[in-house]
Parts: sequence; C-alpha cells; structure tokens
Amino acid sequence: MTAPLERPSVNGLGTEAYDRRYGLLDEMSVAQIVDTMTEAAQAVPKAVAAVAPQINAAIEAAEPGFAAGGRLIYVGAGTSGRLGVLDASECPPTFHTDPTRVVGLIAGGRTALVDSIEGAEDDDAAGAADVAALELTPLDTVVGIAASGRTPYVRGALVRARERGAVTIALSCNSPAELSEFADHPIEAMPGPEVIAGSTRLNAGSVQKLVLNMISTILMVRTGRTYGNLMVDMQATNAKLRQRAIRLVSTIAQVDAEPAETALDAANQEVKTASVMITRGVSPDKARELLAEADGRLGIAIGLPSSQHPALS
Repeated sequence: MTAPLERPSVNGLGTEAYDRRYGLLDEMSVAQIVDTMTEAAQAVPKAVAAVAPQINAAIEAAEPGFAAGGRLIYVGAGTSGRLGVLDASECPPTFHTDPTRVVGLIAGGRTALVDSIEGAEDDDAAGAADVAALELTPLDTVVGIAASGRTPYVRGALVRARERGAVTIALSCNSPAELSEFADHPIEAMPGPEVIAGSTRLNAGSVQKLVLNMISTILMVRTGRTYGNLMVDMQATNAKLRQRAIRLVSTIAQVDAEPAETALDAANQEVKTASVMITRGVSPDKARELLAEADGRLGIAIGLPSSQHPALS
C-alpha cells in the first residue's frame, strides 16, 4: 500500500462554484424555485451523455469478470457513498441477485447512511482496509464514487483494488479529477455548479445515480437477467410483484393469465421457470435444468431469441 497522500482541497472545483443565477434563491416563490431547479437539472443528462464512451469502456471492462461470478463493489463517502449503497441494495429485489454480488461500501460504515461520521472520508487507510476485507480478486470491479473527484477514502480503496488486480472505475463530477489517475477507467461527468452552493446532492448526485444505474443495469442485462427489456429474473414476493409476474409470463409464453398463474405457483413464483415450463411443456425441475444449461438466459432456454418473439420485436 502506498503512503497516504496529502489531503486534497476542493477549492476551485466546478461542483463547488457559486452560480449567480441562483443567488436570490431564498427570495423566490415555490413556483420560481421549482422552475429554477427544473431548468438546472437539464445539465444532468447532458453531462452523462458527454461521457458515454467512458461509461461504455468501463462496463465492457467489468463484464467478463462479473459474468464469471465476480462482484461489483461501490465505494464512496457521504452522498456518493449512500448512492452506491442504494444501487447495490436495489439489485437483489430487482434482479434476484445474491446480495454479495453487488456491494456498497461507505466511509464510516453503515452508521454513515443516516449520520455524519466526521473525518471518515479523509481516511485513505480505512478505504484500503474496507476493500481488502472483501478479499478482492481480478474478477471483481471496484467503482470509486466522489463528486469532488478527490476523496481520500475512495482513493485508498482504488489503490488497494488495483494492487489486488480488480478492475477499477472512478466516477467524478469534476475534471481533471485526482481520482482518475488511480483508476483503469475514469469517468468525469460534469454537471457544473449546484443550485445550492456547498452541496453536491443535487445535480452531481443525480449524475452519479444515473451512471451507477447504467453500470449495474447493463451488467445485469448482459449476463442474462432480462429477456428483451422484460425484467424476468425476479420472484413474486408480494401482491404487486405477483401481478407483474403473471403479466410477464403471459407475455413471454403467449398465454392467458390463468395458466401463467398456475405455472408460477408450481415454479415457486419464478418467472423464468414458469415461462420455460409453459413454452417447453416441462416440469419445474426440468425447466430449471434447461435454464442452468443456458446459463440463465431465457431466450436460449425456450429456443426463442427476443428478436424473434412476436411481442418484443
């Protein structure tokens, strides 16, 4: 592990700049503030679009390891850390993933999700120790998230991740970002000054959320957890999801709701399994066997690529 570097300054960063357009915010009406924030938010998709090639390269680098069973690990502090934990926590209920496949680390630990842990983000060694505790391998991908682009905790994590051979990605909202030099794939998405100077939970946070959504979602799509654009790798664990599952199976297997529901009951509410059961006319166990042989890819298991499905193409 390299020696801790000098604590970086945020002076002069675009995300810290004061924008005179918003200087009278506290004297505006509610409607005026809504209009102001709506207009300012237009910078978010533009900032993400501007770094699409870098996002693409990062995901392509992460895909082989993730497909082979590696993990996606987010590391951040404050708002950035919370956004990483949020994205990680949404993957199991959305894509039926093992909770250990997408992990969120935040400076100061889980307590920092609701309380400010003073000084936690300034600790290089803590970032290095937190990722080291995960026993990284070259199959893993570590995404360091920092609006400023210079958070010591994230820097320490990226340095240690590189030493362990993991794919490293740095997501920042300033350029040039100091963290970029510690990552294989830097992403510098710059939304500019915030409506409220001194906080990066608005546009910078929105940019980070969009990019993290893209990273995790695209990795899930590329590893067979959707069929076309249908979220099929799910289990119906409540009334809303049960209705959603019935619609999915009905669409995929081209049957009415009743046989779709019957198949789901027999398949322990597994959409993929129920879809294979109906389409191939097999038992739940055989359907799971076919899915395993297809590496979980529904199109292969039912012998019908999404591009050839009448309801999807």
